[in-house]
Amino acid sequence: MAQKILIASGKGGVGKTSCAVGIGRALTQTMGRSVLLVDGDVGLRSLDVLLGVSDRIVYDWGDVIFDRCLPAAAVVPCGGVDLLTCPLQFDSAFTPESMRRMMNFYDKDYDFIIIDAPAGIDAGFMLSASVADRALIVSTADRVCVRSAQRAGEKLEEAGIEDIRLIINRFRKRSVSAKKLLNIDAVIDETMIQLIGVVPEDEDITFGRVSEKKSQISYQPFVRISRRILRQEVPLSLSF
Repeated sequence: MAQKILIASGKGGVGKTSCAVGIGRALTQTMGRSVLLVDGDVGLRSLDVLLGVSDRIVYDWGDVIFDRCLPAAAVVPCGGVDLLTCPLQFDSAFTPESMRRMMNFYDKDYDFIIIDAPAGIDAGFMLSASVADRALIVSTADRVCVRSAQRAGEKLEEAGIEDIRLIINRFRKRSVSAKKLLNIDAVIDETMIQLIGVVPEDEDITFGRVSEKKSQISYQPFVRISRRILRQEVPLSLSF
């Protein structure tokens, strides 16, 4: 049975989707695990864009729920990871129950199912959370994002998700030194979420260009996060 990990954020623009891609690729390319990336952002999907497969999208998980296609037909291979994209319009048939039934089709085929939730804490966020076992909340180190991450963590706890971890993304040490951003300890204290990793500011990450062939700045933070997802003990590294 696949572990289902929600990638969430309280606020948009923190690099949540890029983190989902980076973690998915690290789990497949370095850890040798099979990964299905599921876009949960109905109407504003973007995983297909970051993965460069927009022209190959025929079906989405809405089609699976409505029995318009076989579950396997909605999956697009993306060079290691697989993608299950989301519909362009919301429907009242998209409920926690129908989402769980749909996810059951893929459970046995993957080690991990990573769900990229919509930003914010509205109905779409809760729908994505309804199928998750664990959650990673992505935040930058500015106070507005930190506050929204803290609220997202509260909502996930209310939804019954106990294993919640924090990724501090687009971290800039110079901005912290200049007191333009919070330091790592302050982000942890204010979100009240246990840290799983810190990802530096880097254009390869920002624009989804994350692979082993890119710079170590782009790739290694996601390898370390992936090892921690697998319950391995990995020291926190800020050598970037």
